[in-house]
Amino acid sequence: MNREKAWEILNEYTKNPALVRHGLCVEAAMRHYAKLNGEDEEQWGMAGLLHDYDYERWPEPPEHTREGAKILRDAGCDEEVIGAMLSHVPWNLEDYPRDRPIRKTLYAVDELCGLIHAAALVRPERLEGMKPKSIVKKLKQKAFAAAVSREDIYAGAELIEMPLPEHIGNCITALQSIADELDLAPSEGEGAAG
Repeated sequence: MNREKAWEILNEYTKNPALVRHGLCVEAAMRHYAKLNGEDEEQWGMAGLLHDYDYERWPEPPEHTREGAKILRDAGCDEEVIGAMLSHVPWNLEDYPRDRPIRKTLYAVDELCGLIHAAALVRPERLEGMKPKSIVKKLKQKAFAAAVSREDIYAGAELIEMPLPEHIGNCITALQSIADELDLAPSEGEGAAG
């Protein structure tokens, strides 16, 4: 399976633009980490793009990810991508532990990308000039993007053995690389701020 086919599958099963954007955010973060770690950028990116593609049809555990895995297998998707998708949720950990770099990283970037995206939406500069310290502040504001699991963000940074500010910085950089695609580039005449 290539990226074009993965994009088709994502759009076939995901109609909510916010969920499509989330897939793009996580794809960018996964590609960024693959490049940093000398891993397969296509494979890691596909894991990010498709990790929640079945959520609209099967939002409840354990169907979420398991139903999607069946479809991806039938489509000829790489088992490493499928295993990463299955490992990012707790109900599959017995069979798909977070014991490989692709699985650890997908878990580590998933919720963090959601928080960064939400923070960018409330900044006039969007992603431009965003600093890790502003995301650390948002992490402490429990009411902000309340659905984002702070526990998963902290656990993810620990799992990939990276200081949280560095991990946040990597994810911000990744999202900045696709800011136009996410509609998160600053509007005309707006400057950068931290």
